[in-house]
Amino acid sequence: MTDKRLEKFSMGIGDRFGHQGRAQLRAMQAARAEGIEIVPVWNKSFREHSIIGTRPADVRAEADAAVSAMGWKHSYYVDADHINFKNVESFIDCSDFFTLDVAEEIGHPAESKEMEAFVRSCRDFLGTLTIPGIERPFVISEKTLEAAAAKYLFAVQQAGRIYRHLAGKKGTGTFITEVSMDETDSPQTPVELLLILSAIAREGIPAQTIAPKFTGRFNKGVDYVGNLEQFEKEFNEDLAVIAFAVKEFGLPGNLKLSVHSGSDKFSIYGPIRRAIHRFGAGLHLKTAGTTWLEELIGLAEAGGEGLAIAKEVYAKALENRQALCAPYATVIDIDAAQLPAPKVVDQWDGKRFAAALRHNPRCPDYNPHFRQLLHVGYKVAAQMGRRFTDALERFEEEIAKHVSANLLERHIRPVFGKGA
Repeated sequence: MTDKRLEKFSMGIGDRFGHQGRAQLRAMQAARAEGIEIVPVWNKSFREHSIIGTRPADVRAEADAAVSAMGWKHSYYVDADHINFKNVESFIDCSDFFTLDVAEEIGHPAESKEMEAFVRSCRDFLGTLTIPGIERPFVISEKTLEAAAAKYLFAVQQAGRIYRHLAGKKGTGTFITEVSMDETDSPQTPVELLLILSAIAREGIPAQTIAPKFTGRFNKGVDYVGNLEQFEKEFNEDLAVIAFAVKEFGLPGNLKLSVHSGSDKFSIYGPIRRAIHRFGAGLHLKTAGTTWLEELIGLAEAGGEGLAIAKEVYAKALENRQALCAPYATVIDIDAAQLPAPKVVDQWDGKRFAAALRHNPRCPDYNPHFRQLLHVGYKVAAQMGRRFTDALERFEEEIAKHVSANLLERHIRPVFGKGA
């Protein structure tokens, strides 16, 4: 059996309620017609399953059904998103892509003798290290190696344990492995990323994507907040480090960066596109809640019961704001004073509701605080049960139009398009 090999460009397509698979594939088919070859990776985390009441097998069923209905002839994957030892089991049978989230283990020291062995294995890098594609050389000391070992080695070892557990259950080469370290306090430096990749190779993890922490804020559903020049510098340096590490450590040749909470980060799409073209590099872009928000936009613009549901979701999300926001506190910035009162929203027609929600910073009615609250408010829709999902089916044509256009026009073309 040939080992699974993730294609150069891939996109994690979240779908909270499992109804937009065909619309998402339609966007990717349109992209292929334009010469942009991307493969879809359906992703849904344990947290999202828990909130909505779905199971990992439901994501596999949605993906398979959409692929069949749309006549998709290319690769596709189902990602067990942000899994760890505590929740991996229910994903094993139905997933062929595993995002090993070990951010919580960062900073936990490994055994002293293991850290010492790791430092010894990296001593060839002591002194001045020049990495092609990065202008200035790095000066690496014994303290540099020891600090990286203390901060990251245990986390990588935990990724290795999860990987070996999966390989034992599924078989080596039958799934794609990603290592995720993005949900942590500070970005990894190029040297730290290099040493992390060295540790990944030592653990025998055939990582095909890695998700580091980048500078700036990657808030859910809204644009990037941070220094664009610094982000572009970091992103280019990370690509250079990966290319160097692949050769140095024998990691998979298709190893690429994964950008989490990647949807709607419009201001960094240009820098990302320039960088991947400059290096001839691949990219995995993870999106999730942007599709759920397009469902709300479609419901609002459909009017009638669709608009009523959208308004009710907002009113209940506002009422339960603290509980809904708590799990996402590190990836949202909501000013409660900027949230309109439900009695104000009740006066809006569908176009006005959609304008407040749609991510168009040039529109005077756009409200990023309103958008972020609704992004984390999908639990309210889940509690509506069949009333909500029946509305998704009733207004499918209107919703699908928004879902497809959002992925193609606002995400795929700006990031993966041919033009620089």
